[in-house]
Amino acid sequence: MLTNQQAMEMFASDDLAGLGLAADAMRSNLHPEGIVTYQIDRNINYTNYCTEYCSFCNFYKPMKSGQGYILSKETIYDKIQETFDLGGTGVLMQGGLNSDLKIEWYEDLLSSIKRRFPAIHLHCFSAPEIGCIAEVSGLSIYDTIARLRDSGLDSIPGGGAEILDDEVRQRISRLKCTTEDWMTVHRTAHALGMRTTATMMFGCGELIEHRVKHFERVRQLQDETGGFTAFIPWMFQREGTSLGRFVKQEATAVDYLKTLAISRVFLHNFDNVQASWLTPGIQLGQVALRFGGNDLGSILIEENVVSTAGCTNKTNEEELRQTIRDAGFRPVKRDTLYRTFYIQ
Repeated sequence: MLTNQQAMEMFASDDLAGLGLAADAMRSNLHPEGIVTYQIDRNINYTNYCTEYCSFCNFYKPMKSGQGYILSKETIYDKIQETFDLGGTGVLMQGGLNSDLKIEWYEDLLSSIKRRFPAIHLHCFSAPEIGCIAEVSGLSIYDTIARLRDSGLDSIPGGGAEILDDEVRQRISRLKCTTEDWMTVHRTAHALGMRTTATMMFGCGELIEHRVKHFERVRQLQDETGGFTAFIPWMFQREGTSLGRFVKQEATAVDYLKTLAISRVFLHNFDNVQASWLTPGIQLGQVALRFGGNDLGSILIEENVVSTAGCTNKTNEEELRQTIRDAGFRPVKRDTLYRTFYIQ
């Protein structure tokens, strides 16, 4: 098991190829079939009203400003139907922290979606959103997640993690949940039998020590519960954000590959580490498949958050499959819980 000090030494190393080989060996050991998975799903951002004003976000609109939106159920239904029509199996639904929406609004939304689309997998609501729902509804985190689950929630995304270190969080998202709050939501979801993902947004001015602490915290929670399906690191997009005025240098391609590779070696208890194409681009995402990534994420039929910070990368299923083939793997379609459908 990799120690924090060893991870720090790996970050300091100039041997990028060696890091890639170590990560690729672990990927091959965990996934000897020579496949890389991908998904067809959709991001539905049901509201952009938010109380938190995170400095890295260009998506939110202040509460009561009249500039934001809350999607109607009919609009959400239409987006889900389009997802099904394109071969999708689930939706990732997230939004701002909207203090006007209480638990009953979410219960009604989830249950109505399940009645209309009983086969859809609902991967929804980041830890900060769940904390907000609990607070405005006067509920515990446990009762909030249990009620959402009983209404149709299937799993919880890792959004809101950013860097799991309160020194960093105080600087970039001081109103958002603490590290322990994020951990509590995921620990509670696991205790209720739900699977979740762990994410990390890096390149926001944090130190390497902060990244390693993040790895350590999610590894410890995975040891405790085994409830994470995947780890998904991605790069901060600075364009147009208030934080971007202070972070002058975005994460580089080398930084991305190094961080991905070290996360794969450090997180030995995670079955899946997802390579990204959205923020680094499809070509770097392809290279990342030899730096520990065994999954290339979703075609992302719709994406509204990082696109507002200047990210314009797009792809489709055939390009994603060809990208995987050209990296030397067989593309395999999966669902949100990494259950596969076919191999070609």
